[in-house]
Amino acid sequence: MTAPERIALVDATVATMVDGPVPYGLIPDAIVVMAAGVIKAVGRREDVAVPAGAEVRSLRGRLVTPGFVDCHTHLVFGRHRAGEFAARLEGASYADIAAAGGGIRTTVEATRAAGEQQLYEVSRRRLLRLHHTGATTVEIKSGYGLDLDTELRMLQVARRLAADGPVTVRTTLLAAHVVSPEYEHDPDGYVQLIIETILPEAVRQGLVDAVDVFCEHLAFSPEQTDHVFAAARRHGLPVKIHAAQLAPGAGLAVATTHRALSADHLEHATESQVEAMAAAGTVAVLLPGATHMLQEAKRPPVAALRRHGVPMALASDLNPGTSPVADLALVCNLGAILLGLTPEEALAGVTRNGATALGLGDRGTIAPGMRADLAVWDVSHPAEIVYWVGMDLCSAVWVGGVLSFDRES
Repeated sequence: MTAPERIALVDATVATMVDGPVPYGLIPDAIVVMAAGVIKAVGRREDVAVPAGAEVRSLRGRLVTPGFVDCHTHLVFGRHRAGEFAARLEGASYADIAAAGGGIRTTVEATRAAGEQQLYEVSRRRLLRLHHTGATTVEIKSGYGLDLDTELRMLQVARRLAADGPVTVRTTLLAAHVVSPEYEHDPDGYVQLIIETILPEAVRQGLVDAVDVFCEHLAFSPEQTDHVFAAARRHGLPVKIHAAQLAPGAGLAVATTHRALSADHLEHATESQVEAMAAAGTVAVLLPGATHMLQEAKRPPVAALRRHGVPMALASDLNPGTSPVADLALVCNLGAILLGLTPEEALAGVTRNGATALGLGDRGTIAPGMRADLAVWDVSHPAEIVYWVGMDLCSAVWVGGVLSFDRES
């Protein structure tokens, strides 16, 4: 589908999400002009001229936001883990389930057994659900293969999803999710497999945009994490970390030493670690879907993150075990209710801060020169996106200036 040469959205309320004195960067009675896939102008009706020959679309007062950025998902996987959900409701903990052979390794078995087409089909349904709730950019991690062939297959599926559109997909190698079953008694050997075989081959095939490690007592040590990060940096790749989710630890120190793009989960992060994140420019990615599903009492240190000016992103953490969530508006609501974010902080988390967590400076706000990734909502004020639950308020999505979803069509 080819975008018209110039498009003007009129009769709109625009939440630009540009950080500044006006909440949400809100512009009432606004016009947005797009051309060649980027924003050319945005402002009040009296301040923006509609270009001659432009295709004009009236939004009849609807709200426009930047397209949402989901900066942390595991959406390529073989099958659900609803049985574990039931077990947790009966009192089993995440650690109990993992110790009994469940958890991530259950999904590894299912994903290894699934062919590429099967993985593609189920993953595309999940991706389109995110898209229809406002997402225009989605990060997809591997990590349910834990061997060369399946890790590559997951990344190949992610690249195929990107090629088929309409969502922009960024890929992250998370081979260091847990120790592969084949290396249960030799975790350092598995780390070497990642460093010497899986990562170089993923790079050679052009399948990876970043590298992530799950640094917890159930997964990888800070020392092992440092080795993987060093290898990633040798390949010119940025790094991310799952850390401080289950217990305090030194993983965040490793992440900030390597100037990680983001540190994700963070329930047990300390004040000094938050201060180090601020100095390193590391974004905090908060995942309230997992907080909700795991009924976690411990919360990320939002007050400390605010004090030190660490950008807070929100993401779905879409995965089969601890966050089967594919709706970023719902994630915003959970971020407000469970984590104490303001509605404006929640929306910043899935727009400009989500983009920053992926190292993408060309999206996440509505301003001249930014990508024309937009979501249109059947509301009059941005706080309503966070307030309403399960209402399917997203009515249209534009990706790179192309109308990719229209509920009315």
